[in-house]
Amino acid sequence: MIASLSAKAADPAKGKTLFQQNCASCHNVHKQVTGPALKGVEERWSDKKLLHQWIHNSGSVIASGDSYAVNLFNQFNKQAMPGFPSFTDADIDDILAYIAEEGKVDPTVKNAGTGGAGGTTTGADEDGGNNSLLFGIITLILAVVALILMQINSNLNKLAADKDGVATPEPVPFYKNKAYIALVILLLFIVGGYYTINGAIGLGRQKDYMPEQPIFYSHKVHAGINQINCLYCHAGAEKSKHAMIPSENICMNCHKTISEYGGPELFTAEGKKVNGTAEIQKLYDHVGWDKASQKYTKPGKPIEWTKIHNLPDHVYFNHSQHVVAGKQQCQTCHGAITEMDEVHQFAELSMGWCVNCHRTTKVQFADNKYYSIFEQFHQDVKDGKIDSVTVEMVGGTECQKCHY
Repeated sequence: MIASLSAKAADPAKGKTLFQQNCASCHNVHKQVTGPALKGVEERWSDKKLLHQWIHNSGSVIASGDSYAVNLFNQFNKQAMPGFPSFTDADIDDILAYIAEEGKVDPTVKNAGTGGAGGTTTGADEDGGNNSLLFGIITLILAVVALILMQINSNLNKLAADKDGVATPEPVPFYKNKAYIALVILLLFIVGGYYTINGAIGLGRQKDYMPEQPIFYSHKVHAGINQINCLYCHAGAEKSKHAMIPSENICMNCHKTISEYGGPELFTAEGKKVNGTAEIQKLYDHVGWDKASQKYTKPGKPIEWTKIHNLPDHVYFNHSQHVVAGKQQCQTCHGAITEMDEVHQFAELSMGWCVNCHRTTKVQFADNKYYSIFEQFHQDVKDGKIDSVTVEMVGGTECQKCHY
């Protein structure tokens, strides 16, 4: 009865905003996370004024000796809830109205409604794939047809000449014809040379390399749908040579609370459906987290991620120089990372690829103290002699930049 009255007098929409901004990091309406599940919270308190007081300052209610407050304090390892003294009674009523309204929703039905947005695109990717093998087979068939037609033409010419009484030598079979043999050898030499050179150039390159990882981690879900900044996990990208693989405690900052996956359906590159909640459980198994007791109950073990982007040992690459000084976005080298469920190597990362990028990429001189020493270029831009400065112009293609 109390819940229904507060829902009529209050604004659930406003309460939802307040809840998401202040409460969602520790509470869920339907399940226990850091704090208890909030569905039916008003019915569990004997006095609504006491509930308001608990939200304003939980310590004062515990000190008053209220049995429910004391039991709640003991149940959660004697950790008092942070107070919200800035909330007005109207704000609290709005939040309680949102909780009452949300409590009527079946969470399984709600999550199921988001499932159809993330279907697999493997079929489209395959259709747009490389057709070089098909073109090669067609070319070979056309070459064989051409040889057959040439042989037929030679035989017809002989028949016509015999009919006219003109003596002609017997045609040489194509497999004994020196011109044909020379042509085939030349074609084999060109084709073989092309593939040999490309193979040699491609040694050690891993474009499109997409290994299976120990945990299915979707950048599309984290960086795309949920808009988590790349630097939250890869903090080294703007501070050091390496972007850094995040440690498990970075993952647990969110997944202490988020133990179930309720987003779009996930699929591997082969089209196999992935259980997102089971993948979160793999994280818990590695760090030794027990979501029931909300405690670390066993020793952790590292997640053995497979490195995707590799450069030769004689190549120097610094993430911070490109991110901070060069003002480059992650997508420049890593592709549409916010759309990848499974990460693959987007670019060749070859010497030619890097050099071409340095030749065409314009340096951001404005508001970039890193390039303040290039006074002549600044003056030339100001005088209109040049409209921009490329990385190549500031030494970006010199050998010692990457090899020393």
